[in-house]
Order: sequence, then structure tokens, then C-alpha cells
Amino acid sequence: MIPNARSHKAGKVVERMGKKLNRQLVGSLVGCVHCGMCTESCHYVLANPDDPTYAPAYKADQIRKIFKRNFDWTGKVFPWWVHAQDIRTDEDLEKLKDIVFGKCTNCRRCSLNCPMGVDFALLNRMARGLLVSVGVMPEGVAVVSKDQWEVGNQMGVLPQEYIETLEWLSDELEEEFKDPKARIPIDKMDAEIVYAINPREVKYDPRTISDAARIFYLAGENWTMPSEGWDMTNFGLFSGDDELGGAVALRVYDKVRELRGKTLVLSECGHGYRSTRCEGPNWSGKGVPFVIESSVLTMLRYIREGRIRVDKVKNKESYTFHDSCNNARSCGFFEEPRELLDLVVTDFREMYPNRAENYCCTGGGGAMSMSEYTPQRLKSAVIKADQLKATGAKAVVTSCHNCVDGLTDVIRHYKLGMKVTQLVNLTANAVIIPEKVSVPVFIPMPVEALPLQGFKILVVDDEPDILAFLSAVLEDQGATVIQAADGEQALALTIEEKPDLITLDLSMPGKNGGYVFEAIRNNPEIASTKVCIITGKPELRRLIYERPVAPPDGYLDKPVNEETLLTNIRMILEMKHPVGHA
Repeated sequence: MIPNARSHKAGKVVERMGKKLNRQLVGSLVGCVHCGMCTESCHYVLANPDDPTYAPAYKADQIRKIFKRNFDWTGKVFPWWVHAQDIRTDEDLEKLKDIVFGKCTNCRRCSLNCPMGVDFALLNRMARGLLVSVGVMPEGVAVVSKDQWEVGNQMGVLPQEYIETLEWLSDELEEEFKDPKARIPIDKMDAEIVYAINPREVKYDPRTISDAARIFYLAGENWTMPSEGWDMTNFGLFSGDDELGGAVALRVYDKVRELRGKTLVLSECGHGYRSTRCEGPNWSGKGVPFVIESSVLTMLRYIREGRIRVDKVKNKESYTFHDSCNNARSCGFFEEPRELLDLVVTDFREMYPNRAENYCCTGGGGAMSMSEYTPQRLKSAVIKADQLKATGAKAVVTSCHNCVDGLTDVIRHYKLGMKVTQLVNLTANAVIIPEKVSVPVFIPMPVEALPLQGFKILVVDDEPDILAFLSAVLEDQGATVIQAADGEQALALTIEEKPDLITLDLSMPGKNGGYVFEAIRNNPEIASTKVCIITGKPELRRLIYERPVAPPDGYLDKPVNEETLLTNIRMILEMKHPVGHA
């Protein structure tokens, strides 16, 4: 080799850097004033105060000096003045690898605290991508990237293994609910929701899949899981490989388009959420014609809309919440998980610092795949360990599978005795499962009984099984049945449809039955509508009859059987015969 000549790989790295430079990168390369604000924000520095090579500014300088020597005029003319230095040998590349992969998790806490707006994580990711392009990377990064390129997911889960996992989970769900509709639908066309997951769930934690399926089923959701393109994680974010990032994102997007899904819901994964929702369209260069949201938002919406009901008392332990770096710092996604947590647990203890200032789980940036750096990763994890311990909580909740593994490692290494869980597990555990109503075999009524042909009846109940039972009995007697699952819908349908009779549940989310009943009686347009109260809470009877309005026309306590229901309906309607009714 010619003295001082670059190696082939080093030359390729410099050449590729020139193609990667843009305004954002150059601004971060020239903007650092070495004020030291970033130093105090890095958990590596805080855990290794005597080693200056962990400082974010120092790490960025190892990239910056290459830029200055090759692309900035000051470095070309006065390299000694601006500390410009070229990269020459493969050994130089190996040293750079140990810095950008081994001493940084790309958590972006330093970037957030830089007064000059230098994005250290952006520089670090670019450097990773340059090294990966010439094959210089930790072995784990190479293996995971290969699996995602060739198998279609970052853990090398084979298609048969994935489908078989969904099948046995479906068998368990069908057995649990005694309903074939509880099975996990695969490749269902025109579903409202296409659910994509982290391959870790298939391989190590399938309970998160069944918990999500349980919630979708109880919410009555029209949903599906894809047979391909189901891995919403993206190792391109960690490796700096934009080509891999774009290819992986397109697999997911193309499958949703193929299934004509309305919304892509992502399971709890910080880097999966960031890479699929925020970065993927840029890497792939393709627009996304559907909504993308975290399953945290989906679950929160179900509770707010009354589609599922929860009892937070079921989650009895004390919990703290760990903000994923990619969710919180990179996507501003930190209030919604707390809103959901407040609905499903009784004892929540905030971690400090939190939200965008939270410390990394120490497993971010793909660090869990880089076994050669495990000792220094766990040594630096003392900052996270102290943060967890200070909460006094028995369990830590996180909306990120990567953080589940990172936190589990920290807890085990520092013997903290805590559990790690996710919001989908807590929500599924807190869900109130409606009691099944036994629908007896229908026996035709005597001929002399009053048929309901020609009557329009509005059935109001928030429990799907009871709604189905009452509707079936009344429809079998010839009634035209309208259904409402909450108070607002009931009022609107009463005004619009003018039913002959309303069967009204009292205990419902939102506007309860008592409110609806009084609103009907106080509205001259519908005040004369017949109302039969059907409730599972007899103690509420007094609240109905003490209201300053005309009392209901009938009252039944749950559980109600077919004979009792029809007897009362006949009594209420015996004086009302619509036109055409015999």
C-alpha cells in the first residue's frame, strides 16, 4: 500500500459520507461549541466519570474530524487548527465502530440538551451507516440485519412458526370465550385495523399477542393480522442503513394496502413506532394512504368510548413507568401511556426524571444485539438501576419491547427484584368480561299471545350478550328492533326513529339510563314513549321512581328470561295498536 494511502474501505466511507451530507447533518457537524451541556445528560458519562471518551462531544468529534479534513475548507487548509484528521486504515474504522456502536445507544438525551441544536444521535447513526456499508459492524448487527433482509423479520421467525403461533393462540382464545369469533383473523380484507407486531412477541412473549386479541374481541373490532409484512420493527434505524429501513417499511405498508386496511395499529415498541410511523415514509420515499397509530391510543380510545370496561383494582401492585427514548424524545409520545395507566392501575409512582428527560433503558440503539459491549452497557446501567430503585415500585411498565429486554437485564444485574410489564398486559388483565347470558331454546308462544308484528322497539344496553338476547327474543315475536349501546345513541335514535317502546339499561358508560329516561320524559316530542327499565342493579330503582317525571311503564331486574320479558312487553303495549296491527 502507498504510504498514508487510504484502505479501500476507508475510501468508501469517506466517499459515502460526501453523499450523505445535508443541511441537518452539516449543521450538527459545524455547530458544536464544546460547552459540555451534553456531557451531564449522558448516562454513559455519569456512570464512567473518569473516561472522557464517553462524552457526546468527544464521540461526535471522531466523526467531525473526518468531515473537516475532507469536506470543510478550514480542515483542508488548516487541519491542525480545526483538529481535522483523515481516516486511513481498517484499524481506524474498527476504532470508530467501538465508539459509535459500543459507547452510544442513540437515545438522543444529549441532543435534547444541546443549546446549539446539535443532533449527536443523527451524527452517530450516519457514522454507523457508513461503517455498515463497508461491512464493519458488530456481529449481532450483521445477523439481525441479514434476518430482516432475507427472512422478513429481525428475529428470523419463519412464516410457518408465525402462523402456528397465531393458530394455537386462537385455539386458547376460542376455548376461553367459547366463541369461534375470538380467533385471530389472518389476512382479512377491508378490516378497520391491521395489527403489526414485534417479532419478539412471537418468539419470546406470545401473551402480548393474545392479550391484544382479547381486547380487540371484547371491543367488537373488525381487525386482522397479516400473514406477511407483520414485523413493524426496523433495524435500519439502529444500523444507519436507510436502504434496509425503506425496504422493511415498504413490506408493512404494501401489505396494509393489499388488505385494504383502514388503520395500521402498532404493538408497543418504541423504535417500531418511530421507524414505521415517522421515519419509514422518508426512507421508502412512499406516501402512506392510511392512519398509523400505537396500540396504546387504540386501547385508550376503546375505554373512552365504552367499547371495553376496565377495573383498575385488578392490577394491585405498585407501578412506575419508563418512557422509551424513541417514543418520548423522538416522537413526543408520553402523556397517552400515562392516561391509560391511570385507568388500569391503582398505584402509579412517577419516575424521575421522566418523559423526554428520562434515561435510556441501556438496551436502545440495538445494544441488546451487541454482546461484545454488554459489560460496559451494564456498568453504565447503574444510572437506570438507581432511577428504578428510587421509585419503590414493584413493577415497571414500558410501551416498548426493546425496553422490556433492556430493563429486565438491568433489574437482573442489579438485583432489584422488580417485574417488567406492558400496558397491553395490564389493560387485558383489567378488562371486565361481560357475563354470558344463557339464551334458552325458543318455544313458540300460544296463538292467543299478542304478537309484536308492527311494533318498533329500541333495545338499549352496553353489554353485547344482553343486547343480542333481548333483540333476538323480540325479533322472533315480529318486532322491528333497533339497538343502542350507550345513552347518547339511545336519545338520538328515540328522536329519529320514534319507537313504540324502549327497553332501557340503567348502568352504562357516559350518559346513564337514569339521565336518558328523564331526558325522554322532559322532551315533548318523545315524552309519551313507553319505557321499560331492565337493570342488573336493583338498588337504582329508587333513583328512577323518585325523579320528578312520570314513572317508567315497566321495570325488570336482571337476569331476565324470555317469558318474563314478553309478559311485561305485552302488558305495556296492550293499549297500543299501530295501523295494520291486528
